[in-house]
Amino acid sequence: MSSVKMRTHQDVFHPFQRAVDIILIVAAHALACALHPAPWRREVGDATVIGIVIYSVAAEILGVYRPWQSEHFVSEARPVLLSWIATAAALAFGLFATKTSTNFSRVTFFTWLIVAPVALCAWRMVGRAIRRGMWASGRGLRTVAIAGSTPSAERLCRQIRERAWLGLNIIGIYDDRGEDRRHVFAGEPCPHVGGSADLIAACRAGGIDVVYVALPLRAEERIGELMRALANTTATVYLVADFLSYDLLCARWTAIGLSPLLSIHDTPFRGGYGWLKRAEDILAGLMIVLLISIPLAIIALLVKLTSPGPIFFRQRRYGLNGKEIRILKFRTMSVCEDGDEIAQAQRNDPRVTMLGRILRRTSLDELPQFLQVLTGEMSIVGPRPHAVAHNEQYRSLIPGYMLRHKVKPGITGWAQVNGWRGETPTIGWMKKRIEHDLEYINNWSFFWDLKIILLTVFGRKKARNAF
Repeated sequence: MSSVKMRTHQDVFHPFQRAVDIILIVAAHALACALHPAPWRREVGDATVIGIVIYSVAAEILGVYRPWQSEHFVSEARPVLLSWIATAAALAFGLFATKTSTNFSRVTFFTWLIVAPVALCAWRMVGRAIRRGMWASGRGLRTVAIAGSTPSAERLCRQIRERAWLGLNIIGIYDDRGEDRRHVFAGEPCPHVGGSADLIAACRAGGIDVVYVALPLRAEERIGELMRALANTTATVYLVADFLSYDLLCARWTAIGLSPLLSIHDTPFRGGYGWLKRAEDILAGLMIVLLISIPLAIIALLVKLTSPGPIFFRQRRYGLNGKEIRILKFRTMSVCEDGDEIAQAQRNDPRVTMLGRILRRTSLDELPQFLQVLTGEMSIVGPRPHAVAHNEQYRSLIPGYMLRHKVKPGITGWAQVNGWRGETPTIGWMKKRIEHDLEYINNWSFFWDLKIILLTVFGRKKARNAF
């Protein structure tokens, strides 16, 4: 029995591409030395070798050597530039830390740092131009057929036609169903050219290079029969599984042994990303706690002096994976509700104290939660936690509501800086908040966190609907 191995883009080996990158990095350094007459000493060679090693590691991590034919040039160039930026930063830090920067010509060094990424991107652009020239003349095109006249097939047709750089030529749709049962394309239609028997015959005759099977997942028997028949041809076969209908959240391929798996609902903070997020919270949290220590003491004193009751207010919320936590806030109301039914704060709410209005408007009542960031219960950026009573109310009304708990709750979030905070007078308001929360989880990046933090401090929408 033959074994099956799921391959990710990190497993794809491109020795030619790697070799050309190494040659270009060396040539860029040699050119920099020639432009600004400087001898190629041992130190220069060592720096070049170290730069190649660092770039190679960064390129592997960022996926530089994955197949980029199906994506736009900008998508291909971005990881190349990021890999070289990481290389340049590491080299500069190394020279500074070892106090060896005086051994290098600064002009030559910076010329190398500029010429190398230009060369790395330029040769990729040249390669694309050569391929496009071939495809424009009708050479090297791959002939494509789609099995199944479905919404997935229509979406695929449109996306292929919008991407001329793919070098794909769609000959049509193959579907056994009658015209009355086939999906009607809303845009430019792909012609129906036959049934599955015609498709198999065309593949056996060598007239089709690639087959995209776009049948619905429920047609498991039909898909299996078609796959077995196509296994007797040399066509490359892809299964276009319409996973979009499952509202994917950080979906990714994985495997247990030889069993391939697709995570439908997952967290972005696994492995290195989880460590990066935690490091961000600890470092930023420590700095912020040191900066706000005096304001914390002043606000605590003002809360105690201006109204009767405790200084802090603790309320049950759902944290990571739905685990119950108790968030810490400065008390801003004359009551400390934490029951099965909690009324949201409204405009001119009589329960809010005079000082509480200022604290809520400026979000200063949330400052004690930075202590919970350090303990690991919360994160600086993430979906804002709702009271348990509100969670139980909305989880049955909004599909996917609980997916926001796949990450730690945050002191600020994408929904808050876009104005979707405070009272939710209609179900539509809460839906917009959840949409923003899930958008953040699906597209998380370190730089997006920085953007949200800046918008929290300087943004204009953050105070909207804060009572």
